[in-house]
Amino acid sequence: MKHTWRLLLTLILFIAILAACGSDEETQKRDANAQKAAEAEVNKEGFPIVDEEIQLTMMAPGSGVEEWENMELLKDYAEKTNIQFQYVTPPISDFQTKLNLAFTSGDTGDIIYGAGTDNLTPGMEVDYGEQGVLMPLEELIEEYAPNLKKLLEERPDIKKSITTVDGHIYSLPMVSDETTAQWYTGPLWYNGKWLEELGVEELPKTTDEFYELLKRFKEEDPNGNGQADEIPLLDVKMESSRPWLLAAFGIKEWGIEENNGKVRYTPMEEAYKEYLTYMNKLYEEGLLDSETFSQSDEQKKAKGQDSRIGVFPDWYSFFTTGESEEEAVENPMFYPLTNDDSKDPVIPLGHGMTRGIFSISENNPNPEASIRWIDHFYSSEGFEYLNMGPEGYLWEWEDEEKGTKQKLDTPEGYESSEDYRGSLTPDYGITTPSLRNDLDSLGEDTVFEQFIKKETAEKIEPYGEIGYPLVYLTKEEQKEVNNIEVDLKSYVEQMEAKFITGVEPLSNWDNYVDTIEKMNIERYVEIHQDAYNRWKEND
Repeated sequence: MKHTWRLLLTLILFIAILAACGSDEETQKRDANAQKAAEAEVNKEGFPIVDEEIQLTMMAPGSGVEEWENMELLKDYAEKTNIQFQYVTPPISDFQTKLNLAFTSGDTGDIIYGAGTDNLTPGMEVDYGEQGVLMPLEELIEEYAPNLKKLLEERPDIKKSITTVDGHIYSLPMVSDETTAQWYTGPLWYNGKWLEELGVEELPKTTDEFYELLKRFKEEDPNGNGQADEIPLLDVKMESSRPWLLAAFGIKEWGIEENNGKVRYTPMEEAYKEYLTYMNKLYEEGLLDSETFSQSDEQKKAKGQDSRIGVFPDWYSFFTTGESEEEAVENPMFYPLTNDDSKDPVIPLGHGMTRGIFSISENNPNPEASIRWIDHFYSSEGFEYLNMGPEGYLWEWEDEEKGTKQKLDTPEGYESSEDYRGSLTPDYGITTPSLRNDLDSLGEDTVFEQFIKKETAEKIEPYGEIGYPLVYLTKEEQKEVNNIEVDLKSYVEQMEAKFITGVEPLSNWDNYVDTIEKMNIERYVEIHQDAYNRWKEND
């Protein structure tokens, strides 16, 4: 028995020694990689970025199409730069939770990529930046990132929108020069076949005209199937339609909005009451889908593909209708509406940028190489490379001297060229740190691209206004705002649905406003006014 115990004890000790050795080897390997990266000399221009290969770690949301280490773009770029990455890419749906856990444990990796403000909020930037968890980037940009430096010099609006209250830049944005960059969200589209069927030659330009057209959609069988199954206007919880319809009542932002330097909270304004009254009228008369506040996006698209909807939101109309791009050019974009109280058309504009897309952690042994690695994608050539991958997959040279390319056919086994692209590059399904452009080297615009530019130029550009700039709050301000928003946003969202569907009569409007006022809305507006004033002072 004693002999057996001795053998067992010896075996346990042997396993423990092996584990310790393995652990020591792993630790030594990590330390060696960190030391090697820290000692790497960074070339300030051209490739490779470092002469001796280094390895860093990156945390990013995975789209699920392909593992990042297998993506041809990243493999090719690793060879160009001499920087290899170990990727930690939890699914997009789990990324926020995983990132928060990583911050708590102090193990975010060397780089956080593609997070966006839903996951790396402005408040987190300020908080973790002040703690030293995120590294300030402005000096690195000045010395090692010529493309970013140029961009921030030419676009001071971008620089002040990514500079926190302590004067530091802790995260880089996605900036877009594309035509659709100014879209606040996907527009509303009209069903072109229905317009043709009813002989509509001019789109509505007032809320009254819009109402009359929706009535015709409901009553005159524009889909021609002999059934009263038409849905004149449709959305999912009003999330996409709201900005375009609110604008008809002079409101650019559902929440905090700035007008001529003064900040207000629009869901308690009289103009918002007029919007609710109008939408309630559409709902009560069956012109707004009765399932607006209960259906999923998949159900919405199913109705679109069944030719049952007249006006609907989406990034492009064919995403909902299932048509081809060639057919989609017959679906015109919504024209901004006005009414008796708001006679000047207005459309909300997007900021053309998304913050929180690239950060360097305090543990990064070579931030100089890291900022050079990302800087390439803020050039025209770099973005095309990020978007389309290396030569031979999505494109090949048509004339290399002239810099023109031609697209290649999508291999079998992929439903679309986009699905194939998602297997080659991380610039798919997530927002990537880059300066996006229209990929001019791929030749002339398609008919659909020309259509989108024309519609945007006619219906958005002349009337577009930004509702509220991208600002940062102090740590104390953010804490106050978070406490107020917990109940405020939930209440306003619930009441919008109740007012529109008639569950809550609009005769209770004053009670609704009183409730909001008791949620410390005055302080909420004051904080955003102070933040706007700071932002404005940086002009």
